[in-house]
Amino acid sequence: MQSQRCDEIHQCTSEKKIQRMSESMFMVLCEILGTSQQVAISRETRDIWEIVGKKVTKNNGIIRMLSGSIKEGLKLKGSDVDYMYWLNNYRIIMNMTQSENYNTANTTFIFSDTSESPPGFTLLQLLTPTQNSEIQSVCVRMNDRVYISSSLVMQLACSRIIPQSTVHGPCGSGNIAGTNFDHSYCFVSDFWPQSVSWWVERCQSWPNPEVVDDIVRNGCHFVAIGHPFGPNENEEWRTSFSQAV
Repeated sequence: MQSQRCDEIHQCTSEKKIQRMSESMFMVLCEILGTSQQVAISRETRDIWEIVGKKVTKNNGIIRMLSGSIKEGLKLKGSDVDYMYWLNNYRIIMNMTQSENYNTANTTFIFSDTSESPPGFTLLQLLTPTQNSEIQSVCVRMNDRVYISSSLVMQLACSRIIPQSTVHGPCGSGNIAGTNFDHSYCFVSDFWPQSVSWWVERCQSWPNPEVVDDIVRNGCHFVAIGHPFGPNENEEWRTSFSQAV
């Protein structure tokens, strides 16, 4: 009986120590990352700025979006600043009927051709002739079709935004006044890829249906990096769901 009582006291003491350690760890994380309220306010503020920015961007303009930890509202000392850029009047479609959702007179269409690519990757076939000289310079011809080359876009990204940037995954990485910036040229699709429709079906309890619907409704992006073992590594693009964070 006495031994059982000692075990109960020891267990209770251990639980209190763990609780104190957890509380101390929480306070430290709040100092580093900000409180949950501060993180939420930061995220909402940045989301509002991005919504306004998209609304006022001209049809032939460039949209810039934060991604990474700053997008998530976290303030990490020494963290990179990640930006994604895309042309506002270029849209990726998964099938030809999706073009009916746009004004074809001022939209440049790109077709996601996944027939030869590993899951999560695609070739981007330029369907609409373009007068954009930079896009023209990064196009290649394969099988009598015009595709946008991810490797050529990466070369452009490393020289266009921050000169002498280096390749860092699908981004060009450079430094301005002691802050590291990762910038990615990408293309946007307003549609959810059929290849990941299973994800929607898997979300039964978390996240809630409203969040899932919002994520799917926002579509996805395609960033300039190919599969290292794919048949067309220099031309392939990877699907990105950065907007879903």
